Amino acid sequence: MIESMKRWRTQDSNAGAAEKLRQALGLSPIAAKVLASRGFTDPEEASAFIRIGTESWHDPFLMKDMDKAVDLIQKHIRTGRRIAVYGDYDADGVTSTTVLMKALLSLGADAFYVIPNRFKHGYGPNTDLFREVYERGASLIVTVDNGISGNAQVAAAKEMGMDVIITDHHEPGEVLPEADAIIHPRHPEGNYPFGELAGVGVALKVAHALTGDFPADSLIFGAIGTVADLVPLHDENRLIVKMGIEKLRHTANPAIRALSSVSDVRQQEINEETIGFAFGPRINALGRLGDAEPAVRMFLTEDAAEASMLASQLNDRNKERQKMVASIADEAIAQIEDTYGDAVPHVLTVAGEGWNPGVVGIVASRITEKYYRPSIVLALDPEKGIAKGSARSIEGFHMYRELKKNADLVPHFGGHPMAAGLTLPIEHVTQLRENLITQGEEVLTEEDLIPTLDVDVQLTLEEVDIESIESLAELGPYGVGFAKPVYCLPNLSVESSRKIGSMKNHLKLAVSDGANTLDVVGFGLGHLEDELTPDARVSLAGDLQINEWNGRKKPQLMLTDLKSDGWQLFDVRGERMLSRWLPSIPQEAVFVAFKKESVRKFRADTGKEIVQPAELDPVRSQTLVLLDLPDSLEELEGLLSSCGPSRIYAHFHVPESRYFMGIPDRKQFGWYYTFLKQKGSFHVMREGERLAKHKGWSRDTVIFMTKVFFELGFVTMENGLAAVVGSPPKRDLSESETYSGLERRINIEQTLLYSPYQELRRVIGSILDAPETAREEQQLWI
Repeated sequence: MIESMKRWRTQDSNAGAAEKLRQALGLSPIAAKVLASRGFTDPEEASAFIRIGTESWHDPFLMKDMDKAVDLIQKHIRTGRRIAVYGDYDADGVTSTTVLMKALLSLGADAFYVIPNRFKHGYGPNTDLFREVYERGASLIVTVDNGISGNAQVAAAKEMGMDVIITDHHEPGEVLPEADAIIHPRHPEGNYPFGELAGVGVALKVAHALTGDFPADSLIFGAIGTVADLVPLHDENRLIVKMGIEKLRHTANPAIRALSSVSDVRQQEINEETIGFAFGPRINALGRLGDAEPAVRMFLTEDAAEASMLASQLNDRNKERQKMVASIADEAIAQIEDTYGDAVPHVLTVAGEGWNPGVVGIVASRITEKYYRPSIVLALDPEKGIAKGSARSIEGFHMYRELKKNADLVPHFGGHPMAAGLTLPIEHVTQLRENLITQGEEVLTEEDLIPTLDVDVQLTLEEVDIESIESLAELGPYGVGFAKPVYCLPNLSVESSRKIGSMKNHLKLAVSDGANTLDVVGFGLGHLEDELTPDARVSLAGDLQINEWNGRKKPQLMLTDLKSDGWQLFDVRGERMLSRWLPSIPQEAVFVAFKKESVRKFRADTGKEIVQPAELDPVRSQTLVLLDLPDSLEELEGLLSSCGPSRIYAHFHVPESRYFMGIPDRKQFGWYYTFLKQKGSFHVMREGERLAKHKGWSRDTVIFMTKVFFELGFVTMENGLAAVVGSPPKRDLSESETYSGLERRINIEQTLLYSPYQELRRVIGSILDAPETAREEQQLWI
C-alpha cells in the first residue's frame, strides 16, 4: 500500500450536466466535465463564464463617490494644481499606481507618485509621507490599493489643506476616513455589482471614469496586479486577466518585453502562471527589501533601455530575496527540528534576530507547506523590543480569530482566516507560542493536519489526448476562485519507473490501462520510486499537460499525488550487500528473523532491533522485513496472518542454500544400499570422501544417505562405522526426518527464495488476500 500524501476530496461527477455542456458548447469531454464539477449546469451560464467579454464590464459610475472623485480630479487638472498618486509597495499597488498615473498623464495632469517604504513608512497612509507630498506642491492625494483604514492620516492631510480621494479594496472599518471621496467596490453605502476587485481593478474603474474610454491599454497592468493579489478570478477580475493576458502576449510595451527577457519567458506564451510565478515575485521583491518605486518607473517608461535596466534591477533584487528566504527558511526549519524533533506541535511559531520582516510571509508559507501546520514567522528587533511577522494557516484554524484571542499579547494584528500580519513585544513571543499550540490542539483534529487535495474530475486514459488537453486552455485563466483542475486517473499499472534529475529527486513513470499509456512526471517526488513494486497498480492525481520535444507532442500528467491500495511486495532477495537496500527501508519497518542465529547475525550487521515472530506487535507491524527463511509455509502464514502487513520486504537469507544440491534420487539410494550390503560395513568418515569422488557425488551426499538409512533402521552407526542390518523393515525414504526435512528445505527455498517475483507474490497473496484458501493455494506451489 502507498498512502497518498494528501486527503483526496473528489467532486461528485455530474455526467448528465457534462454531456449537456459538451453538446451545447462544443467542448471536449474533459472540459465539459471540469465545468460540471465546478457547478456549471446551465450552458448559457457556462458560456458567459468561459467566453466572457466587455459586456461584463460594469459602469464605473455605479461605484459610490465615483462622480465626486472624477469631478475633483478634473477640477485639479483644469486649474493646474498638482496631484499625488499614493501607492503601495506590492505588485497590486505598483500596477494600481501605474494605471492611474497613465490615465492622469493622458489628460495632461501635473501628477507624480509616491510609494511608501515598508520599513520606513509601513503599510498604508503615512502622515510624514503625506507631509512630504504636500511640500512637493500636491493639493490632491489619490490613494491606490490602500487608505481605507487611514482615518488619522487622512485627517492630517485635510488639516494641511489637501483634498483626499481614497481608492481601495481592503476591508472597510466601522468608521471610514473623512476623505472627499472613497472609491471602494464594497463601500458600506454603495451597491456596486462586484465587490472582489483588486486594487488595480479599482484603479482601472477610476481610469475609465476619468477618460471616458474602456482602459484596454492598461489591462496588461490590470492582469498582473489582479493575479498577483490573489483575488477571485470571476466576473470583472476574470475579464481583466483574460483580456490582459492576451494583450501581454502581443504588447510592444518595453517593460513587459524587459520583464519577459529577465524571467526567461517567451512573451507570446505568457499566462497566469507567468504572472504568478515570474512577474509577480520580481515586482514584489523590491518592496520586500526596500524601495518599490523603480517598478512603477519601469512600467511608465517608454525607453526600452531604461526598462531593461530597471527589469534587471528587479531581477537582481528577486535573487537577493530568494537567497534571503532560503536562509531564513533553513534557520526556521532547524529551529523547529531542534525544538520538537518528530513531535511537531499543532501550531508553529518561530522567531529570529536579523530576519527581514519583508520576506517572513514567504517563509511562513514554506513552513506551512512543509509541515502542514499553521505557522507564524517573526523577525525580532531587540533594539525596539518588538517582534514583527506574518502568519499562514490551514483549513480548520481561523488565524485572525485565534490571534484575536491573544489580543492582550498582540496589540497590532490584522488579516483573515488563512493569513495575518502581527507585531508584538518580544517578551510576549513565548507565551503566544504556548497559547497557540494549546488553541491548535483544541480546534484541529488529526484529520485536519493532513493536507487536502481537491480532485475535480476522474478520467480514463482513453479520454486523454492532445486535442482534449489543448481544449482546456479555453477554460482559463485559472486562479483563486477557479483553480487549475486536478485530474484523477485511477487503477493503472506501472509499466516503468525511474528517478530523474541530477540529484535523482524527480520521478518519471509510464502507466497503462492495458491499451493506452501515459507519461507521468513528478517533480520532487523521486522518493516514491522506492515505494513502487513491479506489479504496482496506482491511482494518480495531477495536472494534464502537453510535452513538446523535437516537434513531437505527447500528453503527460504532472503528478501531484499518488496512492496504491492493497499490500506490496519488495524483492530484496539475493542482495548480499545490506547497504544496497537497507537505506530504502521505511523507518517504521519491523525486522523479523525466524531463527535465533539470524537474530544475532542481523542485529550485528544492521544495528537494528530484530524480533522473532512470537515477539511481534501486530498493531505496529504494517511494514515487515523478512530477513531469513521460515522452516515452513505454515510458519510464514502464522506470521503474516497475525498482522496483515501492507508492505513486505522479502530478503529470505540462508547461510547455505541446499536447493542446487538437490536430493539424491532413488537410483542413487539403491546403488549405495547395495554397496553397503556387499561391504557389510563401511566407515563413512574415513572412506566417504573416496567413495564420493568415485561416484561424482559430494561427501555431504554420502553422509546424508547414510543418515537416512540409519533413521529408517537399515544400518547401525557407531563411531562413524555404518553396518547393514539384516532383514531391515520395509520403509519409505520419506519416513526419515532427515530426508523429509531436506525435502521441505528445498521446497521452501524453491517457493520463497528462487521463485520468480510474480510466483512469490502469488504465494504470499494466497495468505494475505484469501486466508481461508491459503493452504490450498500454497500446495499448488510446492
